[in-house]
Amino acid sequence: MKIKLLMAGLLGLISATTFAQKGELKNAQESYDNYTVESNSAAAKLSPAIMTKATTDINDAKTAIDKAAANEKTSALPLTFALKGAIYGALAARDTVPATSAPLLATAQDAIKKAKELDTKGENKKLIDQANFSVAQYNSTLGVKEYQSGKYDAAYKAFDAYRQVFPDDTTAIYYTALAASNAGGTDPKYYPFAISNYKTLLTTKYSANAKIYRYLAILYIVNKDTTNALKTLGEGVAKYPANSDLRELEIRIGLQAGKENEILGKIQAAIANDPQNKLLYYYEGLTYSRIADASDNKSAKAKDDASKNALNKAALDNYAKAADIYKKAVAIDPDYFEANLNLGYSLIKPAIDTYNEARNLPAAQQKQYEAMRAKADAQFDVAKPYLQKAVDLDPKSSDALSNLRNYYRGKFDPAHAADNKAKADDLKKQIDALPATTTKN
Repeated sequence: MKIKLLMAGLLGLISATTFAQKGELKNAQESYDNYTVESNSAAAKLSPAIMTKATTDINDAKTAIDKAAANEKTSALPLTFALKGAIYGALAARDTVPATSAPLLATAQDAIKKAKELDTKGENKKLIDQANFSVAQYNSTLGVKEYQSGKYDAAYKAFDAYRQVFPDDTTAIYYTALAASNAGGTDPKYYPFAISNYKTLLTTKYSANAKIYRYLAILYIVNKDTTNALKTLGEGVAKYPANSDLRELEIRIGLQAGKENEILGKIQAAIANDPQNKLLYYYEGLTYSRIADASDNKSAKAKDDASKNALNKAALDNYAKAADIYKKAVAIDPDYFEANLNLGYSLIKPAIDTYNEARNLPAAQQKQYEAMRAKADAQFDVAKPYLQKAVDLDPKSSDALSNLRNYYRGKFDPAHAADNKAKADDLKKQIDALPATTTKN
């Protein structure tokens, strides 16, 4: 009888101990559940009492889960690890001091990892998801803080940790790419991370992907990869044909890469989409100007008259096309400096060529000389209003001053020869007085 009573007492003691152990796990769960309700309450931010209660509950949850984790009966349970990850993750997300929040985060991450390994049936998925959310929240907040402080490499590390928890979260991908892009300014090793994440973002339904195509193209240019920059912009324009920023960047990069012939059709398509965009007309005019310059340079090197004449004609035709297009930009904005400058150049360049050709004629060809001088003078006069306008708009532009000076040097006007020479000399003095950085291309 005594043995039976003793066994009954031992069994009762064991049951009570086990209940106490599992009771700590239950206490941790209840305190954590209360905390989640309180902290997510709409009134929480307005009620100090609710926030105080939430703080008490999460601290109580920590005390209870620490006890459950220390006891051999509950320490290895998947629930213990899942709950510990959620509780410590919440504590880390609440803590704004890195010295104290970092250890909390590390504990949470270790617990989450173990919980995933043990929870083969997915019974604690909700808790694990909550824990992951807190860890992501912590890293997101840290990333923003580091980014705003200009510590872009640290921001990238934090945002990338956030992204790894939620790899399909477009905000996480975007923040990671943005931080890496900025970090690349001081350490180029981050550029590939930015490119990779922007490319990933383009595979999603991110609402600002038109902007991402532009960012990605710029990164390629920074990395001297014009081919992928143009490929990216081509894809972006195809997907967002009404986006003028993408079209303009594609055109600008294409022109910088010397792809005038390939880019011309894209410029004309952009104009059709945005017919009042002065910049697009400027780019089209610039394209014809460059094609004309290329023909002009080839003409100067041609070895036979037939090739020289054909190339010269092509140059003149394209200068004329450029001038017509620049006029459309000026019609939209009469004070558009670059358009006035290039329009003046497109008109005066043939005049200068005619002038130089006349000067090189043999003395016996006086009649032809006079005809060519008259032609050049007429061309000079057509160009002058735009040459003067460019100087008026920017009197410190070496290009504008040089073009106007060439007018006064080339214009044949015996009655005003002394006056024209004085103006040309004065313009030369102005050019010489300019710092080298004032020259505009």
